[in-house]
Amino acid sequence: MRGRVAASVRYALASVVLVAATLLGARIYDAQRGPPLELWHRFVPHEGNAEQLDQTDWAGYLAQEASLFDEVQHEVTERLPAEDRVPVNRYFAGSPVYPGRFPSNWNRSYILEPDGPPIGAAVFLHGLTDSPYSLRHIARRYRKLGYVAVAIRLPGHGTVPAALTEVDWQTWLAATRLAVREASRRIAPGAPLHLIGFSNGGALAMKYALDALGDARFTRPSRVVLISPMIGLTRFARFAGLAGLPAMLPSFAEAAWLSVLPEFNPFKYNSFPVNAARQAHLLTQALQQRVADYAGDGRLAQLPPVLTFQSVMDYTVTTRAVLSALYDHLPANGSELVLFDLNRGAELSLLLSPEAETKLGRILPPPPRPYRLTVVTNARPDASAMVEQSTQAAQMTELTRPLDIPYPSELYSLSHVALPFPPDDSLYGRRPDPHEDFGIHLGTLAPRGERGALVVGLDALLRATCNPFFDYMAARIEEGIPQPTPAAAVGP
Repeated sequence: MRGRVAASVRYALASVVLVAATLLGARIYDAQRGPPLELWHRFVPHEGNAEQLDQTDWAGYLAQEASLFDEVQHEVTERLPAEDRVPVNRYFAGSPVYPGRFPSNWNRSYILEPDGPPIGAAVFLHGLTDSPYSLRHIARRYRKLGYVAVAIRLPGHGTVPAALTEVDWQTWLAATRLAVREASRRIAPGAPLHLIGFSNGGALAMKYALDALGDARFTRPSRVVLISPMIGLTRFARFAGLAGLPAMLPSFAEAAWLSVLPEFNPFKYNSFPVNAARQAHLLTQALQQRVADYAGDGRLAQLPPVLTFQSVMDYTVTTRAVLSALYDHLPANGSELVLFDLNRGAELSLLLSPEAETKLGRILPPPPRPYRLTVVTNARPDASAMVEQSTQAAQMTELTRPLDIPYPSELYSLSHVALPFPPDDSLYGRRPDPHEDFGIHLGTLAPRGERGALVVGLDALLRATCNPFFDYMAARIEEGIPQPTPAAAVGP
């Protein structure tokens, strides 16, 4: 009997080893088939860790940031081989998308100050592989309302994709604390402090807000605004660390990357390292655990109101997790969730999958709820006219308000990346602002042709890049913020 058990154990272990070897072999094969790594995939700038950032002030962080960009200039831009000195490469100084040629390099941290004394402060936290560019439109609106806007470049971002191969989520959170310290320093005690987070920045905003409930050293925000927040990720992210194991061997360095793509976007990485997915997953796990713990001991009752904007269709984060891992735990504190439905009147509506068409009904918990729920959707299934359907907290009745905003017929839904960008954004907008030019208009591209001719796959170009409901979203964010006195209003 004991011999049969030992044999079974050996068989099981051999099976596990065989499966693991097969998966690693497949991963190595898949990675080796991709394009070779370039300078910007191999050079890692020298950036501070969490402990160092907790001892740094804003001026020190900006000085370190300037050093990082100098490193990239010397180690990447000035050392590019001839074959990489092409217009499609953002690291080529002669490229139309080279960030150094623009009046403002929005990859860097920035502060927008009102003309008069600030009546409050807002901290802006961008998303993964992104840059402070992504929240500049909302930051400008806060400035017009008399707030000082502090937008930090999170470590690992804005320079080269390789910088994300070594960063960890604790360092992102330390940078968040640094930005809050600077914002708090610039306003009077007791003045309102808002946290605005996009995607991965949304997870950081929530984690900070929760940490502040348990640590008197941290300034508590009076409001949290989340845009496509990374509360939960797809299942693959849980195993992203395993996908990068072959990269421990120098011959298989490509396995440290989930995608290696040309870098033609001046303010966002196209390439994506395994470590970035791994750290994002670890952050969401820590956030979900903290939410559950604080819900259990009653500390969530002290949380400020949370206002979230989320597309029902989101390929990057799970909309269901926003509900199940966050909003289902929130107290009745004035929070609201705004969902942008798919376009049921789109020209492509006949091609929508059954899962997409029914997703909204499947993820929503029934009323009453402790938060206000708002759905922006078609007035009728065959109409582009939109309505706002809202159910107040603790209420059963849904109220409908017409919106004078059509859903563009060519859009069948919004996307994870579209929400913070208005239609006139110079880079991502469908109608780019003619007063700015960043070398490429990604929002106007509507490619048609044969496969294999472009330097990137069509998936990267067909995703919605801007939000036709941006003005509605901005107006909802501005609700409840006192209008500034003339002394605090910003000039032209």
